[in-house]
Amino acid sequence: MKTKKHNLVVDRIYSLGYAIKGLLLLLQTENAIKVHAFSTILLTIIGFIFQLNATEWMFQFLTLGLVISIEALNTSVEKIADFIQPNFDEKIGTIKDVSAGAVLFSGVFGAIVVGIIYIPKIILYFNL
Repeated sequence: MKTKKHNLVVDRIYSLGYAIKGLLLLLQTENAIKVHAFSTILLTIIGFIFQLNATEWMFQFLTLGLVISIEALNTSVEKIADFIQPNFDEKIGTIKDVSAGAVLFSGVFGAIVVGIIYIPKIILYFNL
């Protein structure tokens, strides 16, 4: 949908409004995003407990942001695919599977990053 051209600042404000609307829709309607948001909150609390340094915070938030972003893109791909072809279609199924695979890929590497940050801290905490 074309919007009336304003100046650069006004257009960015409109764009920010649409982005916030999209974020709220994701949080309200998508269970996977809710799980990722909960994980982000939980890992933030745990990060304060284990007193992460600046580099660890940076990698944690970069990783969490990446996983949530890929999940949001996956949701977009699925919604577009369902709009284009509401009935089962093998090609659409492949597209959706690949998109979901991207989420899994980012999640696995996210778990590795979180493990690199927290496993040594947990070992030290429990003197294992």
